[in-house]
Amino acid sequence: MPVGRRQVLAAGSLTAAGIALGAGTAHAARSGEETKSLKQLYREAMREGGTLTVYAGGDTATQQDGNRAAFEKAFPGITLNIVVDYSKFHDARIDTQLATRTLVPDVVQLQTLQDFPRWKREGALLPYKPAGFARVHPAFKDPDGAWTGIFVDAFSTIYNVDMAGGTAPASARDLLAPRWKGKIVSTYPNDDDAVLYLYSLIVDKYGWEWLRRFVAQDVAWVRGTQEPADRVEAGSAAVALGTDGMLTPAAGMKTRFVVPKQDPFMAWAQRAAIFRHAKHPATAKLYLNWWLSKQTQSDFYMWSVRTDVQPHEGYRPIWEYHNAHLDGFEHFMADRGLVEHFRQQLTLYVGEVTGAPSPGWLGLHPGH
Repeated sequence: MPVGRRQVLAAGSLTAAGIALGAGTAHAARSGEETKSLKQLYREAMREGGTLTVYAGGDTATQQDGNRAAFEKAFPGITLNIVVDYSKFHDARIDTQLATRTLVPDVVQLQTLQDFPRWKREGALLPYKPAGFARVHPAFKDPDGAWTGIFVDAFSTIYNVDMAGGTAPASARDLLAPRWKGKIVSTYPNDDDAVLYLYSLIVDKYGWEWLRRFVAQDVAWVRGTQEPADRVEAGSAAVALGTDGMLTPAAGMKTRFVVPKQDPFMAWAQRAAIFRHAKHPATAKLYLNWWLSKQTQSDFYMWSVRTDVQPHEGYRPIWEYHNAHLDGFEHFMADRGLVEHFRQQLTLYVGEVTGAPSPGWLGLHPGH
């Protein structure tokens, strides 16, 4: 997430008032949701030792610093250790740790949606329903509480307002215009399954000829979705395809996120789960309850997973955008044969992925 992945939450989530939020209601008790307040969960987390390790999907080591700062400020004395890596490396790392009984993280939050049902079947996840679970959109949670979405991310086009010259690209076809040649940056779609899915939607709409012409625009290909956003914000690129941006840009920001009216884009809820054998289950529960609180959901820079949190001004709930293909991404991720087939076809146009991974090489047990 471009700017957002560095500063995930707005200042409102840092307030101590957030600690008082709770769900001690009869409804929560009947539904199996957590009934303890954040303040009660905080006390339990401190008694447990006050530390938590999260494996988070992302692109750079510092991308979750805003999330860490917000959580630690809301709950003084808690140490949140977030290890950021590509989801496709974290899931393989977790499988290896589970197989060798050397599990490091307490919580995992990834875009590899296909892993969570499998981990549930294998008994690796702790069934748990944080407060507010009933308000999470049904598409974004496991009915038994094995996992829940904690925020909605979306990939489309972003552009620099100064470089767009008053005419922003409204569709993938617009990116073929001569004015954008040499000014486009994109994450390698054959390196990131979410970006790959976005490209598959565009190819389905416009055909392989679109991809041939797009590649001929002298696109700068990079690893991870952070660098395209950074380049657009800095003005070293005018447009990026396959990344996200703040729906309500902060003052002075040059980047704008495009929600297409007709073209496809893609969105998903980043899934989070607690491991059954987590070393810090009380702190893990505090973390998920904090994420699903109305305050934190309201502060997130894209869309909330909750049905009772209003989207940013000028936007509708993400499930009302039929061209966001919420269901499609989950099905795409589950069909690994389809994913790999399309990846190899696309590589013939884009070329092999080159360069070191943007988070670095983290090894088998980072955060240990």
